[in-house]
Amino acid sequence: MAHATPLTHPAPPAASRRVVVISTGGTIASRWQGTGYAADASGSEVLAGAAVPHGVTPEVVDLFNINSSRMTSARQLALLRAVHEALTDPGVAGVVVTHGTDTLEESAFLLDLHHADPRPVVFTGAQRPLGTADGDGPGNVYDALQVAASVRNLGVLVVFDGAVHAARGTVKTQTLAAHPFADPSEGRVGRLGFGRVDIHRRPERSVPLPLPATGTGAATPGSAELPRVDIVTHHSDADPLLLDAAVAAGARGVVLVATGAGNATPEFVGAVAAAVARGVLVAVTTRVHAGPVAEIYTGGGAVDLVAAGAVLTGTLRAGQARIAVLATLLADVAPERRDTLLRRLLGYPESHPESAPAA
Repeated sequence: MAHATPLTHPAPPAASRRVVVISTGGTIASRWQGTGYAADASGSEVLAGAAVPHGVTPEVVDLFNINSSRMTSARQLALLRAVHEALTDPGVAGVVVTHGTDTLEESAFLLDLHHADPRPVVFTGAQRPLGTADGDGPGNVYDALQVAASVRNLGVLVVFDGAVHAARGTVKTQTLAAHPFADPSEGRVGRLGFGRVDIHRRPERSVPLPLPATGTGAATPGSAELPRVDIVTHHSDADPLLLDAAVAAGARGVVLVATGAGNATPEFVGAVAAAVARGVLVAVTTRVHAGPVAEIYTGGGAVDLVAAGAVLTGTLRAGQARIAVLATLLADVAPERRDTLLRRLLGYPESHPESAPAA
C-alpha cells in the first residue's frame, strides 16, 4: 500500500542492536582465481572491509560459500532455516544475508513467502569483487546493516546501491551496473542517505507460509527429494517438446515463459492441459520486461492457457514464479488445494473467487 509521506527511520540508537549476517558467497566474497573470480572469502573477511553503523553489532554466520549461479533449492531451504534459527533469539534486531546477485531474487522471494517475523531480513551483495579499489560491497553491507537494525514489518528486503526494494517483484535488470536490481512493474520501497532510511511504501505480501517439513530438502543439493520445477520459454518457432520433456522427466511444476501478455500457441494449450491432467502445476509468465500477464487473447493465448488449467503469475517473472510453484508444492496442502494456494502466493486479490486461504 502507498503512503503519502515517507516513513523515515533515523540512524540506529546508541544502544547496541545485534544483527546476524549470514554469508553465502557471491561476488561480494569473490577473489581472483587465476582465470576469473569465484567466491572464497568468509563472512568475517567480507565484513572486515565495511564500516559498521553506529549502535550496530554484527554477528557472522558462514552458511556456505558459492557463486550464486550454483544456488539450488536445497541450499535455499538451508538458508531459510538458518534465518529462522537466527530469529529465534529475541535479542536479534534483524538479519542480513550476503548473496550473489545471479539468483538473489529467487532466494529473497522464497524467504519472503515464509517470513512471519516483524524483524527484517535484508539481502545485499556486490557487483564488483572483494578488495577492488572501486568495490561496492562495503557500502552495500553498511546500508543493509542500517536497514536491518531500524525497520519493521516490511518482510524480506533487497538493499543495493542506496535503494531499498521489496523481495517480491525485484529482479536483476543490469548485468554489471552498480544498481542491478529493480521491480520493473513497481517502484522501490525506499532509499538510504545521510544516516536515514526513508521508506515510501509498504510492500504487498501474501500471508506467510509455515516452514516446509523438517526433512524436506535436508539431503545434498540437487536431491531428488525436492520437487522438480522447470522453466520453458516460448519463441517464434517453439513447440511443446521441452514442456512435454519436463513432464516426462518428472517435473511437478512448470513455468511457461510466454510472449506478450501471456500468449503461446494452440499446441502449447494442449500440452498444458495434458500436464495439468497429470497433476502438474503450470504457471504462465512472460518474457516481457514489465507489466502483468492477462487473459486477452485466444488462439493459444492466455485465455486458452487458463482454460487448460494454467495459473497466470501477474507481474512475477520466471525465477520468482518458479519459487512460488516450488513453495506451493512444499506446503502441507492437499493436491486439490494447490491451485488456490499458488494463486494466493502470486498475489491474487482476496476477492478473487479462487484466492481463499488454503486449508
